[in-house]
Amino acid sequence: MAPRNAWLRQFEPNPESPVQLVCLPHAGGAASFYVPFCRALAPVADVVAVQYPGRQERRLEPCVTDLAELADLVAEALADRLDRPTALFGHSMGATLAFELARRLPVAHVFASARRAPSRWRDEPVRVRDDAQLIAEVVALGGSSAELMADEDVVSMVLPALRGDYHAVETYRWTPEPPLTVPLTVLVGDDDPKVSPEEARAWEEHTTGEVDLRVFSGGHFYLVDHQPEVVDLVGDRLRALAAAAASTT
Repeated sequence: MAPRNAWLRQFEPNPESPVQLVCLPHAGGAASFYVPFCRALAPVADVVAVQYPGRQERRLEPCVTDLAELADLVAEALADRLDRPTALFGHSMGATLAFELARRLPVAHVFASARRAPSRWRDEPVRVRDDAQLIAEVVALGGSSAELMADEDVVSMVLPALRGDYHAVETYRWTPEPPLTVPLTVLVGDDDPKVSPEEARAWEEHTTGEVDLRVFSGGHFYLVDHQPEVVDLVGDRLRALAAAAASTT
């Protein structure tokens, strides 16, 4: 098993912050996807991005192809960092992972981006498509450019992680348990083929806390074009967590 610090990346630490934000990448994504996000939110929180096995400096490690197992491993990596209010921000696959982490850890807020509610399953076996079809799916969603994915060296590096992550997320099945009790912010693009309005609203079924649904223009990677607005929204929630924590000390 990799050491705990292999899982966590910080691009601009703020260890004195009273709150922490943990960012969870999408399928095929890496911690570096969140570099601009982490730096923009550094004045507000101590921001950590999770690095899954099978990519970048962890590319020689086998991918974790079971989402529940991945949640167990990430929870273990975060276990000794929960000394202050912690929020989770997950994009796409990362949103489902954030939900599973919130089942395992005492978190204060969950941001679920570009992902339907865990109970809303779709039969989308992208993982069994051939390499060209898998790459075409990623390009169509806006997760990478066609020019970049035309590079054979790039494709050979990213394909194992892509296929492994798609297997994890497509074979995931929500199991009924008591709902979460934390506030949940759902963020989606209005032209995202992976999330319908009904599937986004269904997150309300998964927590007894307040649910705030925010819709942005754009597709599956709407947050790339709307980073300032998303940063402002997340920052406001984190400042509220910090204020609540200060009022109890």
